[in-house]
Amino acid sequence: MSAKRSLMALIAAVAALAVTAGGPGTAWAEIKIGSVLSVTGPASFLGDPEEKTLKMYVDKINAAGGVLGEKLELVIYDDGGDAKKARTFATRLIEEDEVVAMVGGSTTGTTMAMVPLFEEAEIPFISLGGAVVITDPVKDFVFKTPHSDRMACEKIFEDMKARGISKIGMISGTGGFGKSMRGQCLDVAGSYGIEVIADETYGPKDSDTTPQLTNIKNTAGLQAVVNPGFGQGPAIVTRNYAQLGISVPLYQSHGVASKSFIKLAGAAAEGVRLPAAALLVADKLPDGDPQKKVVSDYKAAFEAEWNQPVSTFGGHAYDGLLLLVEAMERAGSTDGKAVRDALRETKGFMGTAGLVNMSAEDHLGLDLSAFRMLEIRNGDWALVE
Repeated sequence: MSAKRSLMALIAAVAALAVTAGGPGTAWAEIKIGSVLSVTGPASFLGDPEEKTLKMYVDKINAAGGVLGEKLELVIYDDGGDAKKARTFATRLIEEDEVVAMVGGSTTGTTMAMVPLFEEAEIPFISLGGAVVITDPVKDFVFKTPHSDRMACEKIFEDMKARGISKIGMISGTGGFGKSMRGQCLDVAGSYGIEVIADETYGPKDSDTTPQLTNIKNTAGLQAVVNPGFGQGPAIVTRNYAQLGISVPLYQSHGVASKSFIKLAGAAAEGVRLPAAALLVADKLPDGDPQKKVVSDYKAAFEAEWNQPVSTFGGHAYDGLLLLVEAMERAGSTDGKAVRDALRETKGFMGTAGLVNMSAEDHLGLDLSAFRMLEIRNGDWALVE
């Protein structure tokens, strides 16, 4: 089936296939899909909407007839953001639950702890983590749905270049994502004429980044600051930034692309820019935007079901599940290698993250146009024109 169809068209096609495959009274087999998410703990703002999204859409697909004439069974474990727990649960999914595919891994750290296991088992693994290391270098059975940290750096620097900014400071989290994005930004800065003249870091348990930001503030020639990181750290940085009266623009990463960041940072978030998916500004997209229907439909469904604001993180899970289902249907099988090959052949899939075109050399399939530059204005997201 065409990957350009809407979710409802996909469900309708799956339902029709299920009828021809079985029919009333037929005992259904189950296709087990695994998921290890950070539903609790410091990365719960990622795992919670991911879990809710997967449960909601697995139910929708099953209600419409399942996949390949069989019902999806979702097996979820909560790693609490702990990479060791993630690896343990991955082993359980493979050896005891016997899943045929995996959609999960809320963070880069938990994802990378699980990658070797799914690679060895030859089970397709669609990660929801952000760092480029997940798919670069390419691994046989590992894919991802979020924009990479390298892409975030490039989108930020593209915006800076347009604003005439060339000398910047960086304050990065030392966790897996923050560390990776810092490295990616340093790697691509020169290509955009950007010079990093101050470079500071903070730990995951730091409750005050004033000393590091003071060093950055006192750096001569400073024109902007980038904060690679996710979780509460960027909100602390943003509040401290305002407290110190730093007047140059502050950029955050797509790792804070949810209303929880705005709530945590408060008034200090005003004017902060970040690259993010179109999902956050679904209602602000022009009617002719090719992504508008996908993101608007997902936003409406999620918010109606769970009574909480949509986030890009739930959107990553939506994309991962639909990419997997669509690949299984094209493969006509749940065999690991067949599904892997079908994922690599994905073309023209419009998800919440953007237009996906994968290949054997590209297990992400997004380009820079999939990112939108946003600015926080009056406590909400606004498109930067």
